[in-house]
Amino acid sequence: MSRHCDLCATPPGILLLRAKEWNYHTHRYMVLFITFLAYACYHASRKPTGIVKSVLCPEHEDPKDGWIPFNGYDGPSKLGEIDVAFLACYSIGMYVAGHLGDTLDLRLFLASGMIGSGIFVGLFGMGYFWNVHCFWFYLSMQMIAGMFQATGWPSVVAVIGNWFGKRKRGLIMGVWNAHTSVGNICGSLIAASVLDYGWGWSFVAPGALIVFGGVIVFLFLAPYPEDVGFSSSSSSSSSSSSVHVADDKEALVHITGDGALRHASVNRKGIGLVEACMIPGVIPFALCLFFAKLVAYTFLYWLPFYLTHTEIGGKYMSVKSAGNLSALFDVGGIVGGILAGYISDKLNARAITAASFMYAAIPSMLLYQHYGSVSINANIGLMMVTGLLVNGPYALITTAVSADLGTHSSLRGDSRALATVTAIIDGTGSVGAAVGPLLTGFLSTRGWTEVFMMLVVGAFIAGLLLSRLIIAEIGERSSGTQNPEATASQPLLE
Repeated sequence: MSRHCDLCATPPGILLLRAKEWNYHTHRYMVLFITFLAYACYHASRKPTGIVKSVLCPEHEDPKDGWIPFNGYDGPSKLGEIDVAFLACYSIGMYVAGHLGDTLDLRLFLASGMIGSGIFVGLFGMGYFWNVHCFWFYLSMQMIAGMFQATGWPSVVAVIGNWFGKRKRGLIMGVWNAHTSVGNICGSLIAASVLDYGWGWSFVAPGALIVFGGVIVFLFLAPYPEDVGFSSSSSSSSSSSSVHVADDKEALVHITGDGALRHASVNRKGIGLVEACMIPGVIPFALCLFFAKLVAYTFLYWLPFYLTHTEIGGKYMSVKSAGNLSALFDVGGIVGGILAGYISDKLNARAITAASFMYAAIPSMLLYQHYGSVSINANIGLMMVTGLLVNGPYALITTAVSADLGTHSSLRGDSRALATVTAIIDGTGSVGAAVGPLLTGFLSTRGWTEVFMMLVVGAFIAGLLLSRLIIAEIGERSSGTQNPEATASQPLLE
C-alpha cells in the first residue's frame, strides 16, 4: 500500500486554510496546539464522575436526594466500581491502541477515538434525562468510554515524538503536558458550572467538547512531517536527492526517484509488545508509573468527594465549591510537570528527578491530611504543593521518558515504537490508576486515614522501583560514561 499523491496525507483543514506553503516551524506550532487541545479534551471528559459523586451519593443529606443505584450504603463502593471499570478498559485498550497507533493513520485513529469517547461520556449523562437507574447501564457506558479513551495518549505522544527531536525534550514536554491539568481544570469547572441544571449536563457538556476536539484533529492534525512535505525530526540521514528546507537539521523534503513525496502515515514498521518491553528502562518506568498513577488518579477521581465530606475550617463545602476548589490541585500539577521536565533536562537524569518528586510527595500528602482541614487557605496551599509533587513525575514518565524510550538507540532502521512503548508504560500505569480509585471506594467507608496511608505506600514504592536506574544514572555521572539502562533518563540526541 502506498500513496500516489501528496494530498492524500495532508489534513483537509490545512489544505483549506493555507494560501501559501507553511514553513516547518508553523506546522510544529500547529501540532503542539492541536495535540494539547486534544488531550485536554480527553482529561476534561474524565472529570465529571469525580464532580458528581457527592450528588449521586450524598452523605450529610437525606440519601433519598441521591440517585439510585448510588445512594445506598454501598454507594461509594459502586462509584469505585464505576471508576475501575473505566480505567480497567482504558488500561487494556491502551496496549491494543499503542500497537495500532504505530501502524494506522494517527490522525484518523485519534479523531475516531475522541468522537467515540464523547458519545459514550454523553450517554452516561443521558441516564439522568432518561431516568435510568440500572447500575449496569452506567457501568457499560464507562467501560466503552474507557476503550475509546485509550486511543488518546499513545497517539499524541507519538505525534509529538515524530515532530520534535530530543534536545530539551523534558522541558518541552513538561510544558506541553500541562494539557492534563488544563483539561482537568476545564472539566471540573464545566461540570460544576452546569451541575445546578441536573448532573446529566455535567457529562453531556464535556462529551460535546471532546467531539468538537475530534473534528479539529481530523481537519488539522498532521501526524508526521512527511505528511506535509518534510522529513521526520528524528531522521539522521537523507537520500542523495534530498532537498534542504529551512533548518537542515530538522526540515528536509525527501524526493523519490519518480518525484513523489515519501510519506509516513502508511508503511510504518511497528514492533511487538515483547520487543518493546526489552528496551532498557521500559519495565522499571512502567512499574513506577503503576504506583504514580495510583496516587494521581485517586486524587483525580476522589478529591472533590473528599472535600465535601471533610470539615474544613469548621464548615462542609457544597458540591460545586468542592469541584471548583479541586481544580487547584491541577494548577499545582501544571507547575510540577514543567519543573520536573526542566530539572531532568538540566541533570540529564529522568529517574533521579521522578523518584525525588515521589519521595517528597509523601510528607506533603501527610501534611495535607492532618492540616488541610485547619482552614481553607491551608487546604489550598497544601493541595497545590501536593499536586505539584504528585503530578510532576507522572507527567515526566508519560511524556519525555516514553518518547526517549520510543526512539531508543536499540531500535534499528525505520522501526519506530513511540506509540507502542507509550502504551506499555501508560497502560501499566493505568492499571494502577484503576486500582487506586477502586480501593478508595472501599477504604473511604472506614475512614480517610487508610486512604492516605495507601497513597503514602504507593508513592514510596514508585520511588523504590527506580532505584536501579538511579544507581545507573549516578554511576554514569560519576564515571562520565553512558550506562545503557540510563539511556532512558537523558536526551539521546541533539
